[in-house]
Amino acid sequence: MDAGTAVASSEKPESSAAVSVPLAPAAMAKGEKARVTSGDKLMIKHPEPVFTKVPPQTLDQKLSVCSKLCFAIGGAPNQVAGSATAFFLQIYLLDIAQINPFQASMVLFVGKAWGAVTDPIVGFFITKSKWTKIGRLMPWMVGCTPFMVVSYFYLWFVPPFTNGRFIWYLGFYCLYQTLITCFHVPYSALTMFLSTDQRERDSATAYRMTVEVLGTLVGAAIQGQIVASAHTLKHCPHRNLTTGHLGNSSGTEIIRSLALSQDFLSHAKEVYMIAAGVIGGLFLVCTVVMFLGVKERDDPYAPKTDKAIPFHKGFILVMKHGSYLTLTAAFLFISVAIQLIQSNFVLFCTYAVELREHFQNIVLTILMSAAVSIPFWQWFLEKFGKKTAAFCGITWIMPFTVMLVFIPNLIVAYVVAVSSGLSVAASLLLPWSMLPDVVDDFRLANRNSKGHEAIFYSLYAFFTKFAAGISLGVSTLCLQFAGYDTGACRQPTPVVYTLKLLIGAAPVACITTGLMILVVYPISEDVRLRNKLALEELRSQSITCKSLRAELSSA
Repeated sequence: MDAGTAVASSEKPESSAAVSVPLAPAAMAKGEKARVTSGDKLMIKHPEPVFTKVPPQTLDQKLSVCSKLCFAIGGAPNQVAGSATAFFLQIYLLDIAQINPFQASMVLFVGKAWGAVTDPIVGFFITKSKWTKIGRLMPWMVGCTPFMVVSYFYLWFVPPFTNGRFIWYLGFYCLYQTLITCFHVPYSALTMFLSTDQRERDSATAYRMTVEVLGTLVGAAIQGQIVASAHTLKHCPHRNLTTGHLGNSSGTEIIRSLALSQDFLSHAKEVYMIAAGVIGGLFLVCTVVMFLGVKERDDPYAPKTDKAIPFHKGFILVMKHGSYLTLTAAFLFISVAIQLIQSNFVLFCTYAVELREHFQNIVLTILMSAAVSIPFWQWFLEKFGKKTAAFCGITWIMPFTVMLVFIPNLIVAYVVAVSSGLSVAASLLLPWSMLPDVVDDFRLANRNSKGHEAIFYSLYAFFTKFAAGISLGVSTLCLQFAGYDTGACRQPTPVVYTLKLLIGAAPVACITTGLMILVVYPISEDVRLRNKLALEELRSQSITCKSLRAELSSA
C-alpha cells in the first residue's frame, strides 16, 4: 500500500465520524436501519460518540524548544563523565594510581561487564515501577543522582594504601556503573514518553545528541585542561626518560629524580580530584534542570490491560524481534571501535606519536567537530534516510585513523581530528534515532504488549557495554603483554606498535563488521513511514474508544 492510499484510509474514519455522529442517534430513535460503512461501524454501536471532548494535547503532542532543551541537558552529565572516563581512566589507573596493567584491565573489564549486567536488571525493575505524580522513569533519575556523584568522585581519589588499590577502584567503578545505569536506562527510555509523533521524537533525539556531544566536549575540556599538567615530561630527567635508565645515573640524580616524581605525582592526584568535583557538580545541576523542564507522558498506543505481561515474556518477545537484533549487533561492533579509539587515544598521543603536549587540544577538536556536525547528520537522515546516513557517516573515520598511524605529525593529527568528529557524531546520533523506529515496529507486531521500552534500551546498553568492557580489558592486557612500564616517561617499541594497532587496524575491522551487519537492517524509510501511519491509525482508534467509554460512563 502506497503512502497516499495509507493516508486516505487513516483519514477516512475521521471524516465519516464527522457526518455520522449527529445522524446516528436520530436514525436509531426512529428505528431506521442506517447504512453502515467500514469507517463508521464502530460509531453505530454506541449512541453518542463525541470527539470534541478529546483533549487537544492528546491528539497533538508537540514539544516546545524548552522541553527539548531540558530533556537534552538531562543527558549531558552522563556524557561529561563518560568522556572523562573514556579518555582518561585507563591512563589514570596506570600512571597516577599506579596499579599494574593486568589489574587495570580487570577494573575496566569487570566494571563495564557489571554495568552491562545491571542494565537488564534495572530495566526489569523499571517495568515493575508504578506511575507517580512525576512519572514512572523520573524518580529513578532523580533518586540515584546524589549517590552517583559520590561514587564518581571516589573513583578519581587515590587512597593512602597501596595493597588494596585494585579492590578500591574495582568496587567504586562497579558502584558507579550501577548508579549510572539507574540513570541512563530510564533516561534513554524517556524518549518514547515525550511524544507520540516520530518527528518530534527524532527532533528531541537530535537536541539530545547535540547537547550530549557538547557534554562530551565539556567533559574532555574540563578533564583534559585540568589534568594536562599531570602528563607532561617535566618530572622526567632530560637524559634518562625511563625507569630502566636510572641505573646509569649518579646517586644524587636518582634521589632528585625520585623526589621530583613524588611531588609531581601528588600534584597529579590533586588535579584529578578537582576535575572529578567539577564534573560531579554538573551532574546535580543538569538533573535539576531536566526534572523541572520535562513532562513524562504515558504510552497511548497499547490498550489498557489489568494484567501486565511478565518481564521474561517481554524479554523473549524483544529478543525475537529481528530488526532489534540486527541494529544492536551492528552498532555493537561500531561502538567497540569508537571505544577502542577513545580509551587508547591519550596513550597513543603520549607514547606512540610524541603528541603528549597537544593531546587535550586534539581531543577537543574531535569533539567540537562532532558537536557542529550533529545538525548536519539530522538533516542528512531526514533527507536521505537513517540507514544511508549510518553508512556515509561511520565509514568516514576509517581512512583517517589509519592516516594518523602512518603519518604521525601535528598537522595530520588535527585534520584527522576534524574528520573523525563527523563519524563520532553519526555513531552517537544514529543508534538512538533508530531505536524508537524499532520500538514502533515492535508495537505493531505485538499490539497487546506494552511497557517494554526499558527492555529495549537496557538490553541495547547491556550488549554495547559488555562488548566495550571486553575490548577495554583485552586492549589493556595487550599493553601488558607488550611490556607496558607503569610510570615510565617512555614506553618500549612493542607497546608503541600495540597502540598503533589499537587505534588503526582494530577499529577499522570492527566498523567494517558492523556495517556489513547493518546491510540487512529491515526498517527502510518506506517501512518507517508505513509504521508511522499505522500507529497514527491505532492512536486515533484508541482515542475514539476512550471517548466512547467516557460518554457511556457519564450517561
